[in-house]
Amino acid sequence: MTTLPTTRGALRASGWRDRTVKAELRHNAIERLRAGRALFPGIVGFEDTVEPALERALLAGHDIVLLGERGQAKTRIIRSLVGLLDPEVPAMAGCEINDSPLDPSCARCRALVDDEGDDAAVAWIDRERRYGEKLATPDTAVADLIGDVDPIRVAEGRYMSDELVIHYGLVPRTNRGIFSINELPDLPARIQVALFNVLEERDVQIRGFQIRLPIDLMLVATANPDDYTNRGRIITPLKDRFGSEVRTHYPLDPDHEIAIMEQEATPPATGVPVAVPEFMKEVVAEFSRLLRRSPHVNQRAGVSVRLSIANLETLIASAVRRSIRAGEGQAVPRVSDLGAVIQSSSGRVEFETFEEDRKEDILVQLLGHALLAVFVDHLEGHDFRPMLEPFADDAFVVETGDLMPAARVIGHFAESQGMASLLRRLGMDDASPEETAAALELALEGLHLTRRLNKAAAGGAARYRGKDAGVG
Repeated sequence: MTTLPTTRGALRASGWRDRTVKAELRHNAIERLRAGRALFPGIVGFEDTVEPALERALLAGHDIVLLGERGQAKTRIIRSLVGLLDPEVPAMAGCEINDSPLDPSCARCRALVDDEGDDAAVAWIDRERRYGEKLATPDTAVADLIGDVDPIRVAEGRYMSDELVIHYGLVPRTNRGIFSINELPDLPARIQVALFNVLEERDVQIRGFQIRLPIDLMLVATANPDDYTNRGRIITPLKDRFGSEVRTHYPLDPDHEIAIMEQEATPPATGVPVAVPEFMKEVVAEFSRLLRRSPHVNQRAGVSVRLSIANLETLIASAVRRSIRAGEGQAVPRVSDLGAVIQSSSGRVEFETFEEDRKEDILVQLLGHALLAVFVDHLEGHDFRPMLEPFADDAFVVETGDLMPAARVIGHFAESQGMASLLRRLGMDDASPEETAAALELALEGLHLTRRLNKAAAGGAARYRGKDAGVG
């Protein structure tokens, strides 16, 4: 329609036909699938696992519970469903629950239609206003979700038997839309019971009123497996009413984790150009993957992808700090910046109780394993003899640090001592001095981890010596 109808009569004359929210979502999902467009833009790594299950749930017209650990994009998936709603739908102007002009259900809109008929005003609601969300907390009340009597309206002179004294909760106010409950198991059982009718009979019953208010919505909930089975649970009758349960997961492929980091990380707005070497992103991603497999880490709590994003942002911030203080033209994260990652991870990773006193040692060890894995992946078999030759002199020491300018780091080596071949191997032929320093630090740390160099570290600084030169 080129001109949107503004009255009930004009809407009927336009040929508008109401359809349920689930029919609307199904139709729009089918159109996207036929056009080869993504149903869930911005969601990475779920293409072959989670997305097929979600597509089936949409086509089946099911309410959905997303089950997964923290930081697995559950909320983002739910919010992306809003994009499958129509851009706008008509509703009775001023209606609290978005009543359809062609079939109003609340007392206020029925009375308005009786009085004004086809002249009743129509408002058009955009898709964003058709989405509601509630974080489940133990203090959530039935009134919050469903509704209750409004004492102010009673005080204004209305009788308690008047349906207009009802104050609608979040669920009715999302009528003809999508309603999300995050961490559903945290809702007390008696509150979960209040959702029975919403999921099965598609209505709500307000305390003290013999009314059935037809509700048209899609209900989507999230749950953490730990909460789902231990601290809290979805009561069995409610669980039975969800049509589909979809299990999410952490990225299965390191490239997916890196893609999420690149998509979500926000570099500081300092005006300093930032370039993050690919191998540094790989170290951050591999560190998170090792944490998820470590027996020392509480795997019931999970290791969120948000940790990887925050660690990449921390690395960039450390490089920007050095760039500003050293007067460099480019901020490039290096191995010497990874100490900041240990600090930023310490409070975000939950360890098994008996490992709390060793958490920093465990983080350092796992970060070392991540560095070694990336070093081997990129530089295994590389000829390091030209780079190692200067270390035959016991007095030769290479110093690095999170505040050391790139020129001082690379100044220890001449071009003939393997720097050019190292950069070619890393695909960095046109590297800036700052990027060259990052490549050199990866090589030095890898040589230390493969026991070809000694290293002494203190704070953000490190000193590399030949293997037989000691570490003093």
